Amino acid sequence: MSKIAVFVGSVRSDRNGIFVARWIETKLKERNHDVFFIDPMELQLPLLDRMYKEMRDPEPKYQKLHEMIKNSDGYIPVTPEYNHTTSAALKNTLDYCLDEYFFKPSAIISYSAGVFGGINAAQHLRQIFAELGAPSIPSSFQIPKVQEVFDKGGNLLDEEYNKRIKRFLDEFDWYVEAFKNQRVKGTPY
Repeated sequence: MSKIAVFVGSVRSDRNGIFVARWIETKLKERNHDVFFIDPMELQLPLLDRMYKEMRDPEPKYQKLHEMIKNSDGYIPVTPEYNHTTSAALKNTLDYCLDEYFFKPSAIISYSAGVFGGINAAQHLRQIFAELGAPSIPSSFQIPKVQEVFDKGGNLLDEEYNKRIKRFLDEFDWYVEAFKNQRVKGTPY
């Protein structure tokens, strides 16, 4: 069992990504993981002014975000694709911390209303997570035409996704365990 942070990447009022994120949360819990569900809409995060480590007396919402990121063994961002990249809301959420991410893997899930499933956003997130010290696993998971994959109640409509996600999460679990084992031995800094 590991602790995994799932980041919701959209703050739109009619966001489809919340369905994806809740589905992933369920899939992780079925694997006996503890899940930190990080939703910038719920946390009401403003545009970044100071990183957590630079705050003198952080508000409880920043403390909560910091603890979830710090205590995670791995990260799963669920990103929409806006103008061929990830959302500003997700990037803003990620930027509140830095060394809390070090030496822990990430696994990127992207979605879009179009046929490419947010692949451009996923590729940009690879660079961001590499810089955060949380490299992404080789696979990424795309959900094209997300509006046809989940109904308005958030229920999965296409069972093929349950088959696909198993392999993706098996790979992620392998990396989470490998990184955990190495962190026990120590890190370069």
